[in-house]
Amino acid sequence: MYSIGEISTMFNLPVSTIRYYDKEGFFPNLVRKGGIRQFSDAEIEAIRVIECLKESGLEIKDIKQFFIWVTQGSKSYPDRKAMFEARKEALEKEMEKLERIHAMLEFKCWYYDKAIKDGNEDEINSMLPDKLPKEIQKIYDASHK
Repeated sequence: MYSIGEISTMFNLPVSTIRYYDKEGFFPNLVRKGGIRQFSDAEIEAIRVIECLKESGLEIKDIKQFFIWVTQGSKSYPDRKAMFEARKEALEKEMEKLERIHAMLEFKCWYYDKAIKDGNEDEINSMLPDKLPKEIQKIYDASHK
């Protein structure tokens, strides 16, 4: 069992956020002894899920819906699975976007390293868009998808 302070440290969350999660019903089986919350592995896993869903872009009201479905048991499995599939798809799209951004940044770093070395952009411009060195071409192409 863990105290709210230990949970706060473990997840780098303010105590007020953990209290809010409790108030919202995210910890239906939370044990209290003498009015003090005692967090078990079940609550730790719930916080992991909450933080994952938050980081994936889900709003608290939607996370709350997930926890309502959890209390409904097996009949809500399809709804819960659909929620995670939607978040996974959204995250994959975001990752593709970030990969393009990363490729552009990597290309531009190479571009300016070469421009600095050459003292101008003439050779680079003569290679654009499809005559770059093989590895740089891959990066350039990835940045222009």
